[in-house]
Amino acid sequence: MKIAVVQHRSEWKEAFDEERKAILALGIPGIVQVHHIGSTSVAELAAKPVIDIMIEAKSLEGLDRNKEQIESLGYEAMGEFGIAGRRYYRKGGDNRTHQIHAFEAGDSNILRHIAFRDYIAEHPNVRKEYGDLKIKVASQCDSDIDRYCDGKNDFIKFHQAKALEWINQRSDQDGLSNSESLPCST
Repeated sequence: MKIAVVQHRSEWKEAFDEERKAILALGIPGIVQVHHIGSTSVAELAAKPVIDIMIEAKSLEGLDRNKEQIESLGYEAMGEFGIAGRRYYRKGGDNRTHQIHAFEAGDSNILRHIAFRDYIAEHPNVRKEYGDLKIKVASQCDSDIDRYCDGKNDFIKFHQAKALEWINQRSDQDGLSNSESLPCST
């Protein structure tokens, strides 16, 4: 699979909105929220053209019981796929168009993803640096996804820590707990 990082496309928001509606139309009980995450959710950020979706669910077992419904939208259920406490679904095979990361409500991964998304969106210099890094790494990784991820890893870890500090400071200033301060899905 070729790894291509492209400039931001306005149609990514619409693609997420359509997929969110389709997911919610399945009527799966226990879905709390559906978020647009990842680079396609951040305006002006270069990205692989794969829509990242995060589902908050009351229980992962509830999602497991309804995996056929999610698969009916063209997704392949992959189980935890390397992250304990996650359910991962991908759509499009080698030409992936969407991927879903599902966690139980309250899982720390939810805050981590949302904090990073919002931090990148609110910090234009960091957003540009991240986009430039992704373009560079994609051009040098010979379409090896592990090399691509490794090339971004230090940047992501550093800025995820900063993002969590940033969102916690915002929560403290607003007098809200982390769960109350989470923004609605985009």
